[in-house]
Amino acid sequence: MTTSWAVKGEYMEACSCDFLCPCIVKNMSLPATHDFCKVALTFEITSGHFGDVKLDGVRFTMFAQSQAVMSAGQWIGGLVIDSRATDAQACAVGTIASAAGNGPLAMFAPLISDFRGVERALIEYERDGASHSVRIEGLLDQSVTGVASMTAPGQCIAIDNTAHPVNKRLNLATAVRNVIDAFGILWRDSSGHNNGHFSPFDWQGHAAA
Repeated sequence: MTTSWAVKGEYMEACSCDFLCPCIVKNMSLPATHDFCKVALTFEITSGHFGDVKLDGVRFTMFAQSQAVMSAGQWIGGLVIDSRATDAQACAVGTIASAAGNGPLAMFAPLISDFRGVERALIEYERDGASHSVRIEGLLDQSVTGVASMTAPGQCIAIDNTAHPVNKRLNLATAVRNVIDAFGILWRDSSGHNNGHFSPFDWQGHAAA
């Protein structure tokens, strides 16, 4: 028996790599800027369901730390779900974000060897055109700004046909603030050189019972 689910929304991320993150352009086969990549991906579901559970408005953040070559695995991972979500919503999001959800984020599961659990905290996520920011008190403080296109007014430069599980097409952005302190993953940068992305997402799947 399976449970059908579908979610749409917006996401942003920033990592410890300098812009442009090498893993994006070479399918996670090139070394990161440092001997690791530390990243947080934040999602806001604008509409969705998991079976009969409505997920509109639910936010969650995935944290990860990889080796220099991300495809080599041995990641540290952790998940934070907005404290405003109900227990049923949190359970649904936990499944969608894992291998059990059989969705796009299941791609990460085989790479994570040290999953450090699920926490609940207030997630503030703001979007203003090409500027996206997220704050989780004591855990995360990130803000990214899209790289403006010179040929498509009002749009950002984007990279297409990527292997990224969130969306094949990602807006390119730089992180003007990038502070991570969660699940033993620590990073702090305000140089404006770190890599960022944002895009809509639209996923569907069937979770095993």
